[in-house]
Amino acid sequence: MIVEKTSIPDLLVIKPKIFKDDRGYFFESFNQNQFNDNGIGINFIQDNESKSSYGVIRGLHYQLSPYAQTKLVRVIVGKILDVAVDIRKNSPTYGKYYSIELSDENKLQFLIPKGFAHGFSVLSDIAIVNYKCDEFYTPEAERGIMYNDPSLNIDWKIPIEQAIISAKDKVHPILNDANINFTYDNKF
Repeated sequence: MIVEKTSIPDLLVIKPKIFKDDRGYFFESFNQNQFNDNGIGINFIQDNESKSSYGVIRGLHYQLSPYAQTKLVRVIVGKILDVAVDIRKNSPTYGKYYSIELSDENKLQFLIPKGFAHGFSVLSDIAIVNYKCDEFYTPEAERGIMYNDPSLNIDWKIPIEQAIISAKDKVHPILNDANINFTYDNKF
C-alpha cells in the first residue's frame, strides 16, 4: 500500500496494491502489519456500512473525546465525495476541510483521525460505503456540524435542489457554535 499525506496534517489517503487479471481483481483492503510499518498504529474495533442513493449528504459527524473515532473509509459500490473538517483547537488548519472522491473504481481509502468532523455526498446512483472505527459508537458523545455552514463553504458536488439530508443533519450547529473538545497534537 501507498500512504499519501494531504494538505491537512494527519489526514491520509491510502492506495492499496491492486492485482488485476482477466478474472477481475484482488487487493487487501486492510492489513494491520502494513499500517504498523507505515507508522499507523491504530486498532480498529468496529466496521460500519451504509447504502445511500444519489444526492444523499451524510454529516458532518464526530464523537466527543474520549469516545472520538478514527475512521478508515472506502467505497464498495459507487462514488462519493468524502469530506473531513479539522476541528482540533490550535491546529494550523482548524476549520479547513479536505475532500476526496472515493469510488469502487479507484479503491482509495481515506484515513480520518480523531479531531475531525466527517461527512460524504453520494455522486453515483447508489453508493455502499464501508468504514472501520477504532472506538465504538457512543450515542451520548455523538455531535455534528451543519453540512452547509457558510464558514466552511463545502462544495458537496450535489445541486441543492437534489440534496437529500436527514432531519438530524439539518439541525446541527455551525462550527463556531459546535461542542468540540479536541486539541491539535500532530501525531502522524
